[in-house]
Amino acid sequence: MRMTAARLMVIRHAPALHGGRMAGRRDVAADLSDAMALGWARAALAHAGVERAVSSPARRCVATAAALGWTPPTDARLWEQDFGAWEGVAFAELPDLGPLEAVALAAHRPPGGESFAELCHRVAPALNDIAAQGGCVAVFAHAGVVRAALALALGAVPPALAFEVAPLSLTELRALPGGGWSIARVNHHHAGGGA
Repeated sequence: MRMTAARLMVIRHAPALHGGRMAGRRDVAADLSDAMALGWARAALAHAGVERAVSSPARRCVATAAALGWTPPTDARLWEQDFGAWEGVAFAELPDLGPLEAVALAAHRPPGGESFAELCHRVAPALNDIAAQGGCVAVFAHAGVVRAALALALGAVPPALAFEVAPLSLTELRALPGGGWSIARVNHHHAGGGA
């Protein structure tokens, strides 16, 4: 019997209503007002042949999934990075880390939070479990989780920090039989979508 690759369609949630403040684990709502972008995302998932879905428990992810016609189970491993003491802090008031190499940035842990490398360590088993069930799966998650998925496919954490991940964007990964991943597309989104 020939095995086929599982396909993960990782969708970043609609724009977060964060009020200009850091929201990793802070559970904020999503702005679901862009009907054109939502229509594009709905059509993209249908065109891909998505058979099932899973979501981060965050309200912004669950609401995005619902707006696209899905009511998936949630997996706590798909939460955004925990920014610890930085949660709820205005973006303009976040500390300036200065110039950091990608390796140092990936390892940097906000006070009381987790590093991007730790996020990747948490997310990778979830994605592997999802892929092990086969088929084409929509994963409703966060920018950090999308980058963690790319780190898994690249086999290296720091380079994944260089990817842009727009709200309601689609990143497609294929879990190859026998191990390994390929990246089919990254940050694919409605041209008129918000930032």
